[in-house]
Amino acid sequence: MDLSFSFIIPVYNRPNEIKELLDSLLGQTYNKPYEIVIVEDGSSLSSEGVIAEYKESLNISYYQKSNSGPGDSRNYGMGKAKGNYFIIFDSDCIIPSQYLSEVEKSLSQEFVHCFGGPDAAHSSFTKVQKAINYAMTSFLTTGGIRGKKGAVNKFQPRSFNMGISKEAFEVVGGFGNIHPGEDPDLTIRIWNKGFETKLIPEAFVYHKRRIDWKTFFIQVNKFGMVRPILNKWHPKTAKLTYWFPTFFIVGFLLALGLLFWKVWFPVAFYGVYFVVLFFDALIKNKSLMVAILALLAVVVQFSGYGYGFLKSSIYTNFSGKSPEKLFPKLFFTIK
Repeated sequence: MDLSFSFIIPVYNRPNEIKELLDSLLGQTYNKPYEIVIVEDGSSLSSEGVIAEYKESLNISYYQKSNSGPGDSRNYGMGKAKGNYFIIFDSDCIIPSQYLSEVEKSLSQEFVHCFGGPDAAHSSFTKVQKAINYAMTSFLTTGGIRGKKGAVNKFQPRSFNMGISKEAFEVVGGFGNIHPGEDPDLTIRIWNKGFETKLIPEAFVYHKRRIDWKTFFIQVNKFGMVRPILNKWHPKTAKLTYWFPTFFIVGFLLALGLLFWKVWFPVAFYGVYFVVLFFDALIKNKSLMVAILALLAVVVQFSGYGYGFLKSSIYTNFSGKSPEKLFPKLFFTIK
C-alpha cells in the first residue's frame, strides 16, 4: 500500500500548544509529502494567527467549526483530509523528529489498519508532569490495562497518538460522542469489523498533560466512569483487571482499619508495593522529587479511577437508565 499521511489535530483554546506541536513537526526527518489538518473546535481563543505563521513551511489545512468535542472534531478532520492514512494527535503533544519515518517503516513491514504509539516525558516537563506521566504509563500502575505490546490485535491505541487508515475510518464511521473513552470504543469497533491494531513502540510522542492535581483527579475519575459503560456496550472486552484500582483503594482502606487490631501484614504488603514503585520511578526519571511525586500521582490515579469505576458500575448495571441520562457530562451532543 502506497501510504499518504494526514495528521489530524483538534484544538480547543490552546494556541500555545499548537505552536509547540508545529515547531516539532518542522523537524521531521520524513522526506515525503504529508498533510496537517487542524480543526478548531469552537474555541474562544483562536489558533488561526499562530497557524498562519507556518503556512509557508508546512502543508496545513485549517478548519473552524462549532464545539462538538474532540471525537467529532477528529471525524471532521478525517473527512476533510486528502491522505489515505490518518494520524491523530492531541494538541498538547510534541513530536520527535523520527516519528513519521518510524511509522512508515513499521507499517511497511507489517501493515495494520490502526496503530497506537506510547508517550514519554520530555526533558522540559515539570516534575509534576513527569510524575503524572509515570503514573499513566508505568506497567506497575495501570499502564498494562490497554493490552499486551506483543499482541497485535489486543493493543488499544489512545487518541493522543493514534493512526487509522482511511478504509477503516470509513467502515467503522469514526469516533462516537462519548468523552473520554471515545478511543477504546473506536478500537473495539475496529476489531469487530475484522481490522487489526498494534503498538509501534518507536512512534512515541511527548504528551505534556498540562494538568494540576485536582484536574488530574477529575480526568482519571472520568476514565473510571467511562469503562463500565464501554464494558456494557462491548461485553466481550470486559476484564477483571479494570477493577484493580477499585480493589487497590478498598484494600488499602481495609488494611488501615486492621491496624486497630494490630494486624500489620496488609499494610506491609502495600508498603512493599510503594517502595518498589518509588525505586522504579527513581530509576526511570533519575529524580528524587519526581519519584516522591510519582507516589502521590499513583494514589490520585487509583483513587479517582477506582471511585469512578465503582460508581459507574453500580449505576450503569442497576439503575435501568441509559449512560447518556446517567452521566450527561460524558457525552457530547453532535450538532
